[in-house]
Amino acid sequence: MNLNRMMDHTILKPETTKEGVMKIINEAKEHHFYSVCVNPTWVALAAEELKTSPTSVCTVIGFPLGANTTATKAFEATDAIENGADEIDMVINIGALKSGDDAFVQQDIEAVVAAAKDRALVKVIIETALLTNDEIVRACELAKAAGADFVKTSTGFSTGGATVDDVRLMRTTVGPEMGVKASGGIHDEAQARALIEAGASRLGTSASVAIISGSTGVGY
Repeated sequence: MNLNRMMDHTILKPETTKEGVMKIINEAKEHHFYSVCVNPTWVALAAEELKTSPTSVCTVIGFPLGANTTATKAFEATDAIENGADEIDMVINIGALKSGDDAFVQQDIEAVVAAAKDRALVKVIIETALLTNDEIVRACELAKAAGADFVKTSTGFSTGGATVDDVRLMRTTVGPEMGVKASGGIHDEAQARALIEAGASRLGTSASVAIISGSTGVGY
């Protein structure tokens, strides 16, 4: 198992500088990570720098709260794709899910999936730390019904990140074909491999270099 090709090398903090973005881009080139995951403002830069690289460009939509309007999320996705994004990680409307408005949650995801159709892959961040197990199952079912490509555990900006139990539940819910991305608080190889064993097909982390080097890192 080549861990590097399961990594979305990530830098999403609000204080991120161009120098920081270039650092992860260069690390991704060197280590052949699957993608770099950057905020939308850095997508065009990343796309230009990676245009001859196998590393994809991932960005985040409705981030980190998921409370943007559906139209805004769809526009954000369209804009990001036009700037060169290959993958879109969108945050669900968490409040709507917890309110039981499943139809709205599904329509919100569908709008982003439609904006990305045939142009970019869509991952749906469900923010597992804020959900009960039943809500995790519902969120995954809605993302699958909406035509998303992946479900993803966390933004990394809430009360917790990826856990083995949550990833296992997500994989059980969506089945073997849909992607499951574990993200948030992944700092070492043992943790990364445990999440993969539980069913993760992609890992989002800013400590990618440390993980593939067999050390522990806090990332960016």
